[in-house]
Amino acid sequence: MSTATSLPAAAPAAAPLRSVAPGGADQIDWADKNYLIVDDFVGVRQLLRESLRSLGARNIDQASSGGEAMGLLARVRYDVVLCDYNLGEGKNGQQVLEEARVRHLVNPSTVWLMVSAEKSVESVMGAAEHQPDAYLIKPITEGVLLTRLNRVWHKKQVFRLIDQAYAEKDYLRAARLCDAQIAASRVHEHDLLRMKARLMERSGQPTRAREVYEQVLAQREYQWARAGLAKIRLANGEFEQARLAFQGVIAENRYYIDAYDQLAVSYQNMGKLEEACAILERAAKLSPNSVPRQRNLGNIALKLGNMPLAEKAFRKCLAIGEYSIMKTPDAYLGLARVYGQKNDAKEALRLLLVAQREFAQDHPDIQLRAKITEGLVYHESGDFRRARKAGDDLEAMLKATPARPDVASCLELATLLFAVGVKDAPAELLCYVIRNNHDNPLLLDEVQKIFDKARLSEEGTAMILASKKEAADLMNRGVLLWKTGKLGEAVDWMRDAIKSVPHNQRILFNAAQIMVSHLQQQGYDAALAGEAHDVLLHVDHLLPGQQRFAQLMEQLTQLQPGRVDGSTDDGDSAQTDAPSTR
Repeated sequence: MSTATSLPAAAPAAAPLRSVAPGGADQIDWADKNYLIVDDFVGVRQLLRESLRSLGARNIDQASSGGEAMGLLARVRYDVVLCDYNLGEGKNGQQVLEEARVRHLVNPSTVWLMVSAEKSVESVMGAAEHQPDAYLIKPITEGVLLTRLNRVWHKKQVFRLIDQAYAEKDYLRAARLCDAQIAASRVHEHDLLRMKARLMERSGQPTRAREVYEQVLAQREYQWARAGLAKIRLANGEFEQARLAFQGVIAENRYYIDAYDQLAVSYQNMGKLEEACAILERAAKLSPNSVPRQRNLGNIALKLGNMPLAEKAFRKCLAIGEYSIMKTPDAYLGLARVYGQKNDAKEALRLLLVAQREFAQDHPDIQLRAKITEGLVYHESGDFRRARKAGDDLEAMLKATPARPDVASCLELATLLFAVGVKDAPAELLCYVIRNNHDNPLLLDEVQKIFDKARLSEEGTAMILASKKEAADLMNRGVLLWKTGKLGEAVDWMRDAIKSVPHNQRILFNAAQIMVSHLQQQGYDAALAGEAHDVLLHVDHLLPGQQRFAQLMEQLTQLQPGRVDGSTDDGDSAQTDAPSTR
């Protein structure tokens, strides 16, 4: 196997082909770039290598499997990747691309060409969902390869700085770069407008995103623009209007898979689980190789009590997720619940043991989640003695560590503990959920229903109100210190508040705002800037697409020493606002 840094230059019989940019721009020098060819057949790798050498390429690596490709991608930054879809045992090309992007092993400017002899809808749809730069059907001639490389490379250069800003989560700067590119050339105007609309959504500005989509639709009927408007309606809580819009997109293009997923979300928000399940089942038939889609289908089917469908979806999820970075414990836990409903506790417990072994390293809460599922399996199958024993074990686990699982697991755990006769631990757990989500009315209602089911309605209402006040007091104290000019004390207070409620997005935003104010008024401090950056990344992970995130991230970026790109347009980059109170 060659390496991208040591392969000697080939001596082609003829002069290498060179690409010329549209409009007579500079030629592309393919010789100085790093290439990776991924194919399980040596003959195909040799043909592709010779095609690249005819372009003048010298630094060409080869991999015969997905695992080998991941090893090379972790060590070398490639300019061009030609990856086969079917790679035999192990990861397929779709999963290699997926993992490379999740682990940031490719640059925004990297050209990724998916190569395959497969023409089936299933394969093409699966690959297309992960959006390679092009999908090439074998056999590939040098002319086709050069044409695709040339086209994609030039487009990549247009988006290079935009993609980089997006990767850095500097969405407002990325949007301005879109405008600058459109002003310079309209060759990729619609693609740039599509990116700008996406950036406006990510920066919490749906009104401006809507304006972009409507601008595009005034010129031409693009289904992605229709779907974009529908997503904005969905985010605004206009579920019926969103449903109609997504159905219209699907009627125009039955292969627009994302519209199926979003339509299912619309139905879920309307409380129509049967319809959501049916639409996900249709999407899974068209493009069955999506781990998240199969997982969502299994979870909804489980809620509906459709055990055959839930089992089918979870098993498919396990099969296609075996070599995927998107693999999670959920399918194992869900399938265990299915077997619990079938009164097969032995198989359910086996699945839970497998899940704990598979995910012990990357999911520190897997033991707790497995034990919750075990308790639910026993309780739903009528084995109340073992269910109570699982509850006792869970209560001990909660006492052993201050860490708490995600909201869904907390709600499941509280429900189980109440069901087996435990009172204090689940009540404390629900108060923790409220303190971290004190301004989420839908979640507050869900918590109240759990108290109601446990016949603790009045006590639950009082606990919810007290927990909301505790979170608000924590937030307001920090804001008061900020307003009275005690910036250092305000930063210290918000640090302690985050320790108490690590997932409260309002408190996280206020903490970041106060840290940015401290940097602006007291001078730049790399450690504090890094702390503010980490806080913002955490809140964006919890609740993507917030306007305050985009504004604070840009303010933080502009504070970096030597930063010269401080320009703003029509109020994109807000001045430091006062932290919010409630």
